[in-house]
Amino acid sequence: MADANFPLTADSEFDDLPRTLRRERDQRARQAREIKEREQQERDGRAMAASMGDPPAYLSRGRPQAPMYGDEPIPAVVHRFDVPFLRLAMFFMKAVLAAIPALILLGAILFFMGKGLEAYFPELVRMKILITFPQG
Repeated sequence: MADANFPLTADSEFDDLPRTLRRERDQRARQAREIKEREQQERDGRAMAASMGDPPAYLSRGRPQAPMYGDEPIPAVVHRFDVPFLRLAMFFMKAVLAAIPALILLGAILFFMGKGLEAYFPELVRMKILITFPQG
């Protein structure tokens, strides 16, 4: 039987509200806190804004501003990517050569993990594949 120890005082942080009501309460508290922080930043920011100037539009989404070149990302679509064949081949050769030490390191890690498992759990079955050719 499960032992349920509920606090008998109303001062504790025990909360028996359903999850949806708790989420709603937390969301309202978060919104009120954000409004207070925004008001505080506006009060404090007026003095700072005069000395530093306006921040870029991507840093302050609350204020609509006309986008200036360099502040906002420019939407773009790539239609063609032209790379000479030899440069592309050299890139992939470098990638293959860079992968060799990673594969060696991965093999060593897996080998030592297997040896560790074998040492701590000797009852594990070691599987060996025997290939035999019939005499004939």
